[in-house]
Amino acid sequence: MTDSKPDQLLKRDLLGEIWLTQDSGHRLVRRCTDPARWWLRPLARRLAAREARALAALDEIVEIPGLEKWDGSELDREWLAGQPMQVARPRDRRYYRDALRLLRRMHRGGVVHNDSAKEPNWLVLPDGSPALIDFQVAMYFRRRGKIFRTLAREDVRHLLKHKRTYLPQALTARQRQVLATPALSARLWRISGKQVYLWFTRGVLGWSDREGADDRRPGS
Repeated sequence: MTDSKPDQLLKRDLLGEIWLTQDSGHRLVRRCTDPARWWLRPLARRLAAREARALAALDEIVEIPGLEKWDGSELDREWLAGQPMQVARPRDRRYYRDALRLLRRMHRGGVVHNDSAKEPNWLVLPDGSPALIDFQVAMYFRRRGKIFRTLAREDVRHLLKHKRTYLPQALTARQRQVLATPALSARLWRISGKQVYLWFTRGVLGWSDREGADDRRPGS
């Protein structure tokens, strides 16, 4: 007998809905863009398409959700069983070592995440290893030029900020140097772009800085 569970709403906002669902007993996370506000629906679908492209490029990395379906309006991706970073609060050196390796493999696949600063995007799997989710703003590059390298370094720097929060004594001298030298784009973002982003996400979309921390279920 197939274990059947009702669909569970994980998140609803102006960009649509995210559901935990099942297909033939296989648990999936489904991003639905049809419920998005009409004026944001093109953006919602653009972000979902970005996620689909990135997940397809990283199909062989088991610590990143596999893409199951993208039909232009709904995206299904693999559900990973784990706890978000802000819940698990990892203090194991191995976790951060493996997370850095995960980022390196992702970058070798031509993808930068661009949202590794958010703790809810990092999971701690049941065996204590890391996983990375939510690739809406990820970017795929056919050629890894200067822009790619800059964004990839920022992926790493944001992970090191999490390590500084939960395991600061394990930071190496080189890692402290990376933390102390954000890219020019990151410095400009803090000065100007971040205020626009906060206005849009908080004022228009109703998100918080830790978007997903309260409503994203473990493993999503």
